[in-house]
Amino acid sequence: MSKVKTTFFCQNCGAQYAKWQGQCNSCKEWNTIAEEIIQKQEKIAWKSESAATSKAPKPLRINEIDSAQEIRMDTTDAELNRVLGGGIVPGSLILLGGEPGIGKSTLLLQISLKLPYKTLYVSGEESQKQIKMRAERITPSGDNCYILTETKTQNIFKQIEAIQPEIVIIDSIQTLHTDYIESTPGSISQIRETTAELIKFAKETNIPVILIGHITKDGNIAGPKILEHMVDTVLQFEGDRNHVYRILRSLKNRFGSTAEIGIYEMLGNGLREVSNPSEILISHKNEELSGTAIASTLEGMRPLMIEIQALVSTAVYGTPQRSTTGYNAKRLNMILAVLEKRAGFRLGAKDVFLNITGGISVDDPAIDLAVVAAILSSNEDIAVNKDFCFAGEVGLSGEIRPVNRVDQRIQEAEKLGFSTIFVSKYNKIALKNTGIQIRLVAKIEDVASELFG
Repeated sequence: MSKVKTTFFCQNCGAQYAKWQGQCNSCKEWNTIAEEIIQKQEKIAWKSESAATSKAPKPLRINEIDSAQEIRMDTTDAELNRVLGGGIVPGSLILLGGEPGIGKSTLLLQISLKLPYKTLYVSGEESQKQIKMRAERITPSGDNCYILTETKTQNIFKQIEAIQPEIVIIDSIQTLHTDYIESTPGSISQIRETTAELIKFAKETNIPVILIGHITKDGNIAGPKILEHMVDTVLQFEGDRNHVYRILRSLKNRFGSTAEIGIYEMLGNGLREVSNPSEILISHKNEELSGTAIASTLEGMRPLMIEIQALVSTAVYGTPQRSTTGYNAKRLNMILAVLEKRAGFRLGAKDVFLNITGGISVDDPAIDLAVVAAILSSNEDIAVNKDFCFAGEVGLSGEIRPVNRVDQRIQEAEKLGFSTIFVSKYNKIALKNTGIQIRLVAKIEDVASELFG
């Protein structure tokens, strides 16, 4: 037996140290450094010895490399395909993170039951009977899905050799452990080593692997930051647990855009794809209420119509409150200062509350104009016409600045039945003969006079 080796890792960022110290030099956190055993055994390849003795790759000139379009594997889920950039790339490693109970396992189990490929679903958190109960609730079919409850990577690779799956799903990476590292599952060493083994397996066999990852209380994926660097794609499954809507967002994607999102609705029988999210993000009400305005925003290539709600009231506690949900609080303060300085609205002694309906967060500056309209509507207690929508950025001098891809925003508004859209007069609009009226505005004062006379 060789001597047992130990080293010290920061449990927050994964930095390695030769001895213990109170503060991590990398992330500046205190008391996060812990000792872990790193003694390794003689490594055995995950597959047979004959396959392991294949020739080593040789360097090629870049013009000699085959540039044929990579064939992607269709997940049968339009929202997931959109976020991944068209489907799963063979041999890729995908990491899916999210809050506990948000629906990560449900989403991947639901997809694995519908996939036309042979899929191995490995769970280290639930028994086979528990997964079967959830599968029956989601969908009765699933002939191509194999369920394995195992946490040791060596045993998982043995079953992979026996079954020969086309896709492997791991739930979750924090529960796996390998014999090569003598530390507990979920530790920095185990996460790094098990992920490295899965990457080696995926790249050599061209079989994609999807990992589920836990997140910390700060919202970051648990484990070392190197985990996110090692994988090809990082997906975030987010949403308020009190709302039925979930958003699948790409934080990193080596094979596609990181600007796309997928929207799902949580139902009793699983997650439903939402193909037209604008309809669910806008409240359907018969009477017009003050303090609401519709904004045209973009998430990736997809235009969305979202509802902005504002409440302006007299501050009764002395210091006015500024509260936002789904919108940047600093940007709200900037817009209120512009309204006070440039347009003459006295909001300095009033509470302002802002909310984006549907439990989503938006950072598109094009919704500034709708935020202004909602705030002024609540302040004047006059409702904005429910057939009006807005797309414009507000500048510090009170001007309405142009926004990108305004034609797509106008077409989406027209498709959903809006009669008028307010945009900057400096936007270059290529559309001709549209059925929606386009109001061109240059300053906040123009918008206020158009809406409230």
